[in-house]
Amino acid sequence: MKKYKTIELEIKNEVGTIWLNRPEIHNAFNEVMIAELIEMFEDINDNEGIRVVVLRGRGKSFCAGADLNWMRDVAKYSYEDNYKESLNLSLCFYNIYTCAKPTIAVVHGAAIGGANGLLAACDFAYAEENTTFSLSEVKIGIVPACISPYVTKRVGEYGSKELMLTGKRFKGAEAAHHRLVNKSLTQSDLEIHLEELIGLLKTSGPKAMTQCKNLLYDISNKLTLQEAIDYTAKMIAEIRASSEGQEGMAAFLEKRKPNWVATNTDK
Repeated sequence: MKKYKTIELEIKNEVGTIWLNRPEIHNAFNEVMIAELIEMFEDINDNEGIRVVVLRGRGKSFCAGADLNWMRDVAKYSYEDNYKESLNLSLCFYNIYTCAKPTIAVVHGAAIGGANGLLAACDFAYAEENTTFSLSEVKIGIVPACISPYVTKRVGEYGSKELMLTGKRFKGAEAAHHRLVNKSLTQSDLEIHLEELIGLLKTSGPKAMTQCKNLLYDISNKLTLQEAIDYTAKMIAEIRASSEGQEGMAAFLEKRKPNWVATNTDK
């Protein structure tokens, strides 16, 4: 397995846990972490040994946003160099959002600035109740540009205005209220909930979950309602005829578990 400088991948029972691994600076990201996350999520798409992806942070925090030393350097860049760095950051969030596998962010300690893009791009996000959140970019005279498509999908336009224009700090309960995270829980309850969620996801057809993510992406971002008529009809016809679809329907009619569950009963 490839060694990374700023992140780690653990695979256990078909769950790939990506650890942000710069605990000495609260997992603040720089150009190296961004590049490694881009590569990691591209590789995970093709890894048949991973069915669920969990994104977490080592140490005291999930992620404190951008590394201050990196920001200091970026501030001196030309427009073109700034654009290239920002494009990579946007690609990082996009690769998380379009990952072929279900993705779960587990947030603790702090999620500041761009960290909210990492969690918002995941399919599910859960926070320890004492986590401190802030979309604080306006406080230093910039804007949360690259994270905005994903935060706004979760929070909506007016919720995003409240959080982004004020740059205020808030805790897990308010993050859950705004739907920035699905739930805010105690540390022990969060781990229990995570295991339950993973268990549910692993009873779903792996290819069906990928196709379902593609479906939701396309109807949310690309298609009109009229275009969706033919698109959705073709998709369900193709999936019903697929080997996984045939196995799933046969298992339902025969009142048994499909093979992707039966072979993973003890996992």
